[in-house]
Amino acid sequence: MDNIEKLTQKFKEFPGIGERQAKRFVYFLLHKNPSYVKELGDEILSIKNKIKQCPSCYLFFQNDNFDLCEVCSSSKTDKTSLLIIEKDADMESIKKSKTYNGMYFILGGLVPIVTKDTPTFIRIKELLKTVEEKIKKDNLKEIVIALSLNPQGEHTDMYLREMLSPIINKYQIKIVSLGRGLSTGTELEYSDSETIKNAFKNRS
Repeated sequence: MDNIEKLTQKFKEFPGIGERQAKRFVYFLLHKNPSYVKELGDEILSIKNKIKQCPSCYLFFQNDNFDLCEVCSSSKTDKTSLLIIEKDADMESIKKSKTYNGMYFILGGLVPIVTKDTPTFIRIKELLKTVEEKIKKDNLKEIVIALSLNPQGEHTDMYLREMLSPIINKYQIKIVSLGRGLSTGTELEYSDSETIKNAFKNRS
């Protein structure tokens, strides 16, 4: 395997990138001057060194002075509500809608519809621990599941409800999902603010 093919395979690991797009990236870099390629490499290394992951919600953020992200460390955050989302980009979309002011938990993925090894795809152990801690520490009252309305997202929603049910029943916590403001097949990351607002309004 030559160097062009090796780099192509690396780009193919990016979400939504196929063979043709990956190879276009490689040839794009080959046409750029060496200083651009070096700067790109330096930025990639820099982001790994300067970006932290919040130990509470698992958001990636840049802040050298705090261990927790802005939302988790803010006194203005509603600690009685926890929103479960798939990825960092979903959190950005929801924050732009200015509809929700509670805490977040990023699952890190969705559960495949056919699998026997679910914990390797999402942070289920961390979620259960977080929910239990926030009930005791922050008087958590509501859990909102906010996942994309596609088969995998709905399957993950059902799985989360099943896994959370012992805690929900024990502490009588309310658990809801975003309402049908979102169209079936919609990914949360690409939803506009008005759609997200309607989804929160109709959550059940």
